[in-house]
Amino acid sequence: MAKAAYEVVSDGQQVKLFVRLTPKASRNGLGGVQEDADGQKRLKATVTTVPENGKANDALIKLMAKAAKWPKSAIVIVSGQTDRNKVLLVSGEATQIVAQINQWTGEN
Repeated sequence: MAKAAYEVVSDGQQVKLFVRLTPKASRNGLGGVQEDADGQKRLKATVTTVPENGKANDALIKLMAKAAKWPKSAIVIVSGQTDRNKVLLVSGEATQIVAQINQWTGEN
């Protein structure tokens, strides 16, 4: 069975988000889901920035913050700084964060 693209952390004030980032894309965007070999679903994200010196990671955080109206400081990359598969920790009201992620992924 596939795992969701996110998981609510036990305190209800943070959400762990799994992302598949494609740098050097033709446009910036968030949307859709990709499932990897171990069944983990990931939110698909594309940025036009090159993946050097953390520029693509910064672009991802900026894109997500702007799209969801979250403060950039609420989004932290906890795993995958140099990998396309990333784990982000988003701080805030979990129900609101999950609702926004569901809009991006097209899930309920």
